[in-house]
Amino acid sequence: MALSALGWQAVYRVLATDPGVAVERCFPDKLGGSGDGPPAVHESHSPLSSFPVIAWSVTFEEDYLLIPRTLQAAGVPPLAAERPSLPLVIAGGPIAFLNPAPIARFIDLFWVGEADDTFPDLFSELRDHLYAGGTKDEFLDKVKDRPGIYVPGRTSGKVKRLLDGRHGPLHDPAFSCFISGRATFRDTLLLEINRGCPYGCRFCAAGYIYRPPRHARIEELKEIVEHTDPPKVGLVGTALTDWPDLLPFLKWLNERKKKFSLSSMRADGVTDELLKFLRQCGVRTVTLALEGASERLRRMMSKKLDPEDFLNAVRLCARYGVNHLKVYMIVGWPGETDGDYEELREFLERMVAIRAEEPGGRKKQYMRITVAASTLVPKPFTPFQWAPMASEEEIDRRFKILEKMMKPIKGVTFQHDSPFQARLQGVLARGGEELADFILLAAEHGGWKKALKHWDGDPSAIIDRERDKDDPFPWDMIDIGVKREYLYREWLCAKQSRTSAKCPSKDCSECRMCGMDEL
Repeated sequence: MALSALGWQAVYRVLATDPGVAVERCFPDKLGGSGDGPPAVHESHSPLSSFPVIAWSVTFEEDYLLIPRTLQAAGVPPLAAERPSLPLVIAGGPIAFLNPAPIARFIDLFWVGEADDTFPDLFSELRDHLYAGGTKDEFLDKVKDRPGIYVPGRTSGKVKRLLDGRHGPLHDPAFSCFISGRATFRDTLLLEINRGCPYGCRFCAAGYIYRPPRHARIEELKEIVEHTDPPKVGLVGTALTDWPDLLPFLKWLNERKKKFSLSSMRADGVTDELLKFLRQCGVRTVTLALEGASERLRRMMSKKLDPEDFLNAVRLCARYGVNHLKVYMIVGWPGETDGDYEELREFLERMVAIRAEEPGGRKKQYMRITVAASTLVPKPFTPFQWAPMASEEEIDRRFKILEKMMKPIKGVTFQHDSPFQARLQGVLARGGEELADFILLAAEHGGWKKALKHWDGDPSAIIDRERDKDDPFPWDMIDIGVKREYLYREWLCAKQSRTSAKCPSKDCSECRMCGMDEL
């Protein structure tokens, strides 16, 4: 999985170009390389503990467990308070500007936001500081109140998220530095097409923490592909079909005999021309996000999707012989009812009927449909940060209803995530510094379920109640640029199942709708 994550590779590429900085990789799930001994870096096989800086890119909450586990295996105290001297432990990635509180006691310094031009300067400054005989404490005191830096226990005031070029095209899009046959996406150059999303779906943190939405320039992406010359290109983005150069770029790749794949697409961006071309290029699987079981729930999340556009995308997939259609949806919405899922039953029947009507759907091997359901995890810096989570029992009940609903339908399968894992993610996403004890217990006792038996905290207090308007949040020390008042208005709209407009296509300083112009 690590070789298929773009965040750390973008940072690696920036730092590796500095001749005064030696950057090596360590994969925590491969402690000690062969599994014996303390963790070592991939390139020189030096012990991880020999490095003055250990930097983490943290994308998923469940990865918190690896931080104390890896530090302990390296002989480094996991708690920052127990490390008066080097190494300096740094963390970045989405977690650093969603909610750094659960791992704050392990980390000396958080980089909050995108790796802009000041990022490599931090490491050059640290190097010069240490060579001059400076201490770790002195350095942390020196940088604690700079933009984009959060030093737990030292930083005063809110930390503003850093943006790497706030207006115009996406500056320096992320791409794979390493292509491997052992990666999750084998032999594939992953390429960032856009960052952020204009639609503002209320459950999606990426639509808020990566504002303003930005597209990469096609010329720059072509240069990356020509330079790396990969066998396959994987396009990554939150709104691929919103990129005006999507089809021209795919045609350019095809002319150079480059295979390609796309992440999930918005149904209203799937056109006849695009589907026909994808099938001509051998694309066999298409993934569409329906998200809500009913139109009411889709209005609640402000999905901004006409159900007829979705059905038309299904029609095009069947018409052009797509082998496998994946449909994503989310369960566990506040106030959802069995009636919402009866509407889904009717919608599925229409999808299956459309599949049968199209020539591609009448073939012996007609288009398979997989409905993959995940659980709503109300994330920080979204309108749903005030919402409670559904109980494990309710989530499990909903999955059983869906499984029973789809079992009789030929060619339709149902998959879902683990209710326990979803609730765990909710606790880790929304908790405060008290979770450090829970994370340490998980590292010591072999996992999250065992840790829950020993932890004296209360998960229910974190995820099972609706928050009041002015309740403090553990992530209040971060300023992502979107006003809290704006998010709360969106929460009230969600409760009334009212859809809001998406980001207008104009500069943030002109829009001023959500507060982004103040960053």
